[in-house]
Amino acid sequence: MKHKSTANIIIVLLITAFFTGIWAWYDRPIQAPNWPSYISGYSFSPFHNGEDPAKNTFPTEKEIRQDLNIVTKETDNIRVYSVKGSLATIPAIAKEYGLNVTLGAWISNDLEENQKELDKAIQIAKENKNVVRLTIGNEALFREEVSLEQMISYLDYARSQLDIPVTTSEQWHIWDKYPELANHTDLVAAHILPYWEEVPANQAIDFVFDKITLLEKDFPNKPLLLSEVGWPSNGRMIGEAEASYSEQAIYLRTLVNQLNDLSYNYFVVEAFDQPWKIAQEGAVGAYWGVYGLDRQPKFNFTGPIVAIPEWKTLAVISAVLAFLAFALLMIDGSSLKKRGRVFLTLIAFTCASAIVWIGYDYTQQYSTWFNLIVGILLTFGVIGVAIVILVEAHELAETVWTSNRRRPFPPVMEDEAYRPKVCVQVPCYNEPPEMMKKTLNALANLDYPHYEVMVIDNNTKDPNVWEPIEAYCKELGEKFRFFHVAPLAGFKAGALNYALERVSPEVEIVAVIDADYCVEPNWLKYMTPHFKSQQIAIVQSPQDYYDGDENFFKKLCYAEYKGFFHIGMITRNERDAIIEHGTMTMVRRTVLDELKWAEWCITEDAELGLRVFEKGLSAAYCEQSFGKGVMPDTFIDFKKQRFRWAYGAMQIIKHHFKLLVLGESKDTRQLTRGQRYHFIAGWLPWIADGMNIFFIIGSLLWSTAMIINPQQFDPPLTIFALPPLALFLFKVGKIIFLYKKAVTINYKEGLYAAIAGLSLSHTIAKAVIYGTVTKHIPFFRTPKMRSTHGLLVALAEAREELFIMLLLWAMVVGLIITQSSFGYDLILWIAMLTIQSLPYLAAMFMALVSSLKAPESE
Repeated sequence: MKHKSTANIIIVLLITAFFTGIWAWYDRPIQAPNWPSYISGYSFSPFHNGEDPAKNTFPTEKEIRQDLNIVTKETDNIRVYSVKGSLATIPAIAKEYGLNVTLGAWISNDLEENQKELDKAIQIAKENKNVVRLTIGNEALFREEVSLEQMISYLDYARSQLDIPVTTSEQWHIWDKYPELANHTDLVAAHILPYWEEVPANQAIDFVFDKITLLEKDFPNKPLLLSEVGWPSNGRMIGEAEASYSEQAIYLRTLVNQLNDLSYNYFVVEAFDQPWKIAQEGAVGAYWGVYGLDRQPKFNFTGPIVAIPEWKTLAVISAVLAFLAFALLMIDGSSLKKRGRVFLTLIAFTCASAIVWIGYDYTQQYSTWFNLIVGILLTFGVIGVAIVILVEAHELAETVWTSNRRRPFPPVMEDEAYRPKVCVQVPCYNEPPEMMKKTLNALANLDYPHYEVMVIDNNTKDPNVWEPIEAYCKELGEKFRFFHVAPLAGFKAGALNYALERVSPEVEIVAVIDADYCVEPNWLKYMTPHFKSQQIAIVQSPQDYYDGDENFFKKLCYAEYKGFFHIGMITRNERDAIIEHGTMTMVRRTVLDELKWAEWCITEDAELGLRVFEKGLSAAYCEQSFGKGVMPDTFIDFKKQRFRWAYGAMQIIKHHFKLLVLGESKDTRQLTRGQRYHFIAGWLPWIADGMNIFFIIGSLLWSTAMIINPQQFDPPLTIFALPPLALFLFKVGKIIFLYKKAVTINYKEGLYAAIAGLSLSHTIAKAVIYGTVTKHIPFFRTPKMRSTHGLLVALAEAREELFIMLLLWAMVVGLIITQSSFGYDLILWIAMLTIQSLPYLAAMFMALVSSLKAPESE
């Protein structure tokens, strides 16, 4: 034990060093020229938090003065864009700070308002000698809000009224498109913003000077003013242009020094971040400032630049979180091999680092009420995804890399072994008589000295169905008793409780099988000796099926079923926490007499097992199969079965919440930590499926907004897409890998299991949601030996999945058509939508496959 503790410490330290190295490599210092003591000018928009010109909320005089006091330390020129509201006071206030002002008159498609704005700007320019030039409009021609003729008329009018230079401010290519515009201006005022033209930051400066050269060539007799140069620190990536803190710092520190050396006049856009611009320019519009909304510099003006200045703190936080996660996973990990401990450590550090990185990235955004709510939901979602991944990884590690089993199930076949009397109960409802006869024949052939069989038919209405079974029981002899009860409440649990009251007095063990199960002759002989220990209350063997090769649909189903019984139940058994399932189960009669089957729960078997553990009793699990039944013949029946299991799980969680989550018990004994862990962890993936429905709804709404208004709605932040992608890829990869290792099936069958499992995601999600908001639903059996059906019926069985799949695909197509730029964030979002559609595609595939071939029994 001491050796393993030392090994764990070494593993954690080595992987800590590895992940710290990744943080350090990503944040390695990058050299750039220091920010100059003087820059030519700032674009100046002094809006503070909550202020928005579109809502007529403008900065106060105090705020304007505070902001002017900041910029005057670096420049003696500012550019303003409008004279609306308090912006009209800026020139007069700037005069006190010795600042020259390039005044702007905002031009839109409202011609009457344009004239008012222009007249007001002319008046302010006449009254303030520090107004050194007037710009009429800012990208008004680019936005096509006015015609070239209208702009020329504004320019000619202002030039006739003023003796200072007059121009309009446009993107460089607008000047190239309308060279005649220069005939009506005193200078060329051009925006050169490589980010918007999808130029990567490492090529952006060359791009700027190429355009400067072009403009100087086209307009040799006009002074050139670079009226906007800049780079955003956050927002979406367009083309190869990435908006980031480090890209902004390197680009601006390099560019302004070169522009200073060549004596160009320019305005850095902009002095301060302006979140109100999100509505016009998308999320990136908020992040063009050299200073943040808090009026603090967003990057160091001197010295090296690192991508995340706080990376050391973040690395420490991620290491602490990873250590805590690893410690929890290793509470009972003494049997885990070194390879398994390394794997869990890597997963813990990956999840912790992802959570910290996502959290940091989100804190760099300016929050509105909308994204604050989304952020809170996302936080829970990310933590939930991380927990599910850790749980799945833990199961994988304990399945593949366990040195020895702590609770083996050795065979007991000796004649002198413990042989208590057993009552085998077969609850049935509306079952095909021929199938029931096969089940009863198998029970009649049991190699066991002391047993009886009870067949309880509850509520079958047609005598032609139940009377042949009653007659056949009489043929088989006195060991077989038949009961037809109608009406009988409580469904399967009610039938079993009814039968329990009529069990022979000498019976010590009650076994339950489904009506379609054909058991092996040595079933009872192998299993019952384990009840010799009074601590054992349940002995269980796997559900199995003899029709797995009947058709392709059943091959897919059979591969999926194997995982639970040959992976999940094995790891659960290590901590005495198996899920009792309703067939091939054996229960001590005295325990059943006390606890009874829960008639309120749709999965009465799993609920009983939980209460058995609460009593401090144990269960034993044998991986060997001793009986085989038939699988659902149609996809709708496959879905109904899984819906019942997932709904029942939610009933149990709600009913036993204090026991499972808080550890409180009405009994003097309590569940062990391992038992609580497995019951909760085993159902977490189902709960994740339920939560995924809401994520898909949000994805569809957001994507719709992007398609309708691509200018305003950017792709969501990368953090929205990464968690579901990571969880999906991990789960599918785990299934394929683990089935190969633990269930000894090939990768093709592992893929079958993944497809069948994915096809149930929507069904499970619905069951989780219904189970959360309702108390109970009627019990429904899984029909056996039904006829298959045609294509249209199959499609109807998966109509909800088909509808959602088509919606997701429509969003993908719509985004491809409407988006003008494909950065990695958009590509990632499209990939996420595509992958989100795969479970629904799998459902369609399963539905179609189930309709292809009727079972051979027909």
